[in-house]
Amino acid sequence: MKILFLQILALLFLALSSCQKEDEQEPELNDSGHPRILLAEGEEAQIRDLIESDETWQKMHFAILEKSNSLLSKPVLEREMVGRRLLGTSREALKRIFYLSYSFRMTEDEKFLKKAEDEMLAVSRFSDWNPSHFLDVAEMTMAVAIGYDWLFDHLSDRTIMEARSAILLKGIEESRKGNHWWLTTSNNWNQVCNGGMIAASIAIAEEDPELAAQTIYRALDGIPHSLVEYGPDGVYPEGSTYWGYGTSYSVVTAAMLESAFGHDFGHLEYPAFKESAVFRKLSVAPSGWYYNFADCGDKRGENGDVVLAWFGTKTGNPEFFEKERFLRSPEEMGELSRLAGAALVWISQFDPTGEEKMPTEWKGEGSNPVVFFTGGEDDPHQYYFGGKGGRGMVNHGNMDGGSFIFELNGVRWVIDPGNQSYHTLEKTGFDLWGRCQDCERWTLLTKNNYGHSTITVNNELHRTEGLVTLLDFKKSPRPEAVFNMTPTLEGQVAEAYRTFIKDSPTSILIQDEIKTSEASEMITWQLMTQAEVEIVPGGAVLHQDGKELKVNNMSHPEYRISVVSLDPPPLELDRQIENLKRLEIRIPAWTVEDGETTIKVRLSGK
Repeated sequence: MKILFLQILALLFLALSSCQKEDEQEPELNDSGHPRILLAEGEEAQIRDLIESDETWQKMHFAILEKSNSLLSKPVLEREMVGRRLLGTSREALKRIFYLSYSFRMTEDEKFLKKAEDEMLAVSRFSDWNPSHFLDVAEMTMAVAIGYDWLFDHLSDRTIMEARSAILLKGIEESRKGNHWWLTTSNNWNQVCNGGMIAASIAIAEEDPELAAQTIYRALDGIPHSLVEYGPDGVYPEGSTYWGYGTSYSVVTAAMLESAFGHDFGHLEYPAFKESAVFRKLSVAPSGWYYNFADCGDKRGENGDVVLAWFGTKTGNPEFFEKERFLRSPEEMGELSRLAGAALVWISQFDPTGEEKMPTEWKGEGSNPVVFFTGGEDDPHQYYFGGKGGRGMVNHGNMDGGSFIFELNGVRWVIDPGNQSYHTLEKTGFDLWGRCQDCERWTLLTKNNYGHSTITVNNELHRTEGLVTLLDFKKSPRPEAVFNMTPTLEGQVAEAYRTFIKDSPTSILIQDEIKTSEASEMITWQLMTQAEVEIVPGGAVLHQDGKELKVNNMSHPEYRISVVSLDPPPLELDRQIENLKRLEIRIPAWTVEDGETTIKVRLSGK
């Protein structure tokens, strides 16, 4: 087996040699047999030592063992589709096989081996892994590949034969049928699907070394198309939830390549990839809510972030290693990441050497630019602001250019409506994924500009192709960010620029400079909130959780703020958000002198 694995490595490096720079050191080849993905044979001892000596590793370790024990009495997985997806089953397979394989390797208890084999055989016998939605194939392929590699020397001949056949025919071969768009796309599909195929190829290298080498080479050629999206500063355009998904596969892929080849093929040092950990960290507000733009979930989980921990291991930065969250008891942890077994490998390598603190002002440019202003870790006011540019055409994007969220004193005063269930929408026949100007996606409040704290002109939709860019950014003592909103309001106004200014430790100033055009009729300033609203002269006061926030209409006090209730929302398919409302300042274009106006609104608390 070692000789055959060396053959795949030789073929791969022969293919890669023409792309390698002369001054780069060639990675050393790992000529070991199985296991060779993430945790090589004999490396269990290091983790056992840490488990015995450090409570951090004990908590996660025993949580995985507890989950593995709970799986023993469950029936094996069945091929259950949810709409057009098998993804839920694939993810559950990855979780189960990873947990059980880890538990067997760490305890050598045969009950975990038997259950892992049963699950591997069950999914290997599915008619297919749903290649029409290839994420399902990728996650299932990785699941079986992990079990195959980690348990190889203990599996029955039947399991080895059936699992290997499934990996080849239902995984790798399906990836070779036609010209899959995900091979070189810029979104998370690239990371997940290519990562799954790399896992498969490393696992079954002895069976068909040439096929494995070709598949790995193809993946390494395609993966940079997804990594480039982190540039130039680290923003993940699809939001924090999808950072967790896409980046988790990039991290696992890098770790697999390191374990098999001794080299991650440039993942860690790819421009802005490391910096994306800062974006992930800053995307979580003091309340625990994400800055949930794009199709992002609302809140982070309570457990330690295992993907962020990989960046902590690689950089030594304690900011990325959430030790207190990893110290929760197994009962408190509840559901674990399906990659928890892999995470213990890199968590066990963490060595705090860095002292870098999270910035209190940060900007990330690119296809979906974002800025953050915070009060820092000791801020008594728990100040948190996130603002963004972007456009509807970005992956999982919305018509939210110029929108923002704002927290103060533990309350999220200005909200983003977030995401809603794909399957719930799709089963009605709703076209969720079209992004043309007149596509059905934009009828939803979570997707269009009517559901975001931005500017709307003439009651029209934003231009889905109009990219709102970050023009200027200033740090302390008076943080400021300027966005050019002209492209998304094209044909509605001549020019539009939105500036966010943190003008005190408890306030944010939103300033909009607008030049009207002949097409301009009505300019609407919008703020989305769940707070109770009290209209007062010159603005409003928001009340929530026993606290208050003033909304001061500094520039146009003559226009009374109006409140539009969105509970219930306009459409039956819209997300139901309790007490959701839109505050509006509506300015008729004909009242704008000389075609230019500046709207200034200040939000301030105590």
